This record gives sequence, C-alpha cells and structure tokens, in this order.
Amino acid sequence: MITPDTKDWTWVLERPCAECGFDPGAVGWKDVPALIRANAASWCEVLNSGERLRTRPRPDRWSVLEYACHVRDVLQLLDERLLLMLADDDPTYPAWHQDQAAIDGRYNEQDPSTVATDLSIAAERAATRLDQLPGDAAHRTGRRSDGTRFTVESLGRYFAHDFVHHLHDVGAPAACR
Repeated sequence: MITPDTKDWTWVLERPCAECGFDPGAVGWKDVPALIRANAASWCEVLNSGERLRTRPRPDRWSVLEYACHVRDVLQLLDERLLLMLADDDPTYPAWHQDQAAIDGRYNEQDPSTVATDLSIAAERAATRLDQLPGDAAHRTGRRSDGTRFTVESLGRYFAHDFVHHLHDVGAPAACR
C-alpha cells in the first residue's frame, strides 16, 4: 500500500522544485500549452518503451503505468477546473483524492497503449483550451476545496509542475522533462 501524499505542493509556484528541477519562474505563461504537449509526448514514449511498466521500484512508489494514469487524470482535472473557472466567478473545485482515484481506477491493470492515447487526448484538450483563452481569462480565479486560491495562470503552472515532476519520478531523461 502506498502512503497517501498529503503535502501541499503549492510552494512550487514560488520557487524551483529541488527534486525535479521545475522552475515556475523560468516557464512563461504562454509556454505552458507547449510544455503540456511535449510532456505528453514524453509520456507516450515512456509507455511505448515496454520496460517494466507495472513494476513498482519500491513498495511505497507507484509504477510507471500508475504514474502515467495519474498524469492522464490530472490533465483531465486541469481541463475540468479550467472550464469551471471560465464559466463561474471564483468557483470552488470539487475535492479530488488522487490516491483513491488510483485504487478505484485500478491504474496498474490498465492497458498502456490506451493510457498513452487517453493521456495524449487529455493533454491536447487542456493545451488547446489554454491556447484559446480570452485575453483577460488568465486572471480568473478558483479555489480548491481546502480554500487554496488559484488564477488560471497559476493553475496551469501548478499542474505543469505535476507532469514534469512525475516524469522525473519514473526516471525519464532530463531531455524528456
């Protein structure tokens, strides 16, 4: 059983991540959609490598396939939250429990090629939505169920770190991140 991650990762919006090297200050807001697309392509390469996708490197770490399923679901979550922020004034997002999603979704039993396809589709959907934002939309706000407030811009950067960080978690080369 994997111990649930209870850290508040919002600090990644203020300073570089020492683990994966993601630097929010070095990523321009307009670069986030391209980063999402490139990251999805890297995940597809990893998933098509056929290398021990279902093997957990340690009992307390997800397998490559589990991380990929998580990234796919996070991309879908990003798009859902963007839609809420664009439709409503300062919405509160429904709670999402990533560890329960992994259990309920039986991540390690999913088909890697299907996950790669679904991840690519989710990435393109979120990236396109970000590309097509009206000029003033980057400053619209929304809140997590714990009260943490995001703008559309900060939400995009926050999620971008998640995708990059998980490629690091699975040992993908730095060039892929």
